[in-house]
Amino acid sequence: MKNKKKASLDYMWIISITYFSLGFFNILFAWLGLLCFLTPIILATLRKGKSYCNIYCGRGQLLDLLGNKFNLSRNKPMPKFLKSKLFRYGFLIFFMTMFLIMLFNTYLVFAGTRDLKEVLQIIWSFKLPWKISNTDIFPLWVYQFALGFYSMMLTSTILGIITMILYKPKSWCVYCPIGTMTQLISKTKYNPKN
Repeated sequence: MKNKKKASLDYMWIISITYFSLGFFNILFAWLGLLCFLTPIILATLRKGKSYCNIYCGRGQLLDLLGNKFNLSRNKPMPKFLKSKLFRYGFLIFFMTMFLIMLFNTYLVFAGTRDLKEVLQIIWSFKLPWKISNTDIFPLWVYQFALGFYSMMLTSTILGIITMILYKPKSWCVYCPIGTMTQLISKTKYNPKN
């Protein structure tokens, strides 16, 4: 029974591909990405450490599959600066700042002070026009959040693929902001200061 469970966990990469495929056809599916965002944090606060990263992360499995099985990785060691605490914490701060800006833009649409921006922003620089066919179903802020969140998920996956190609397959996992955050939470939970 244990081997069957292990075998099914080896296919979590399908969730990543499904997420991006569904979001491409309907941006509202981007909300499902919150599961990948919140689950590791919840598990870390429940003293499960980095179990999400080590067992359940579909993105890590996808990068491993592309890099090892399809030989798309050069399998070179990462530069030391990418593994440093300074870079990892700096990237976490940058990532969370981008997340807060995305939330603020969502709030502006919610408050009616800004129109819906039908655009995907890739690597925080490139803007792709994105037409939403019917915005009458939900409030506009729901679509704005979906566009922003999908942009962040897509950007982080592209960064993961770039580092997978240049270095080892799961290089992204070394500086992944969610991984860094769960590590910080785990350290706090396991080593509380009295």
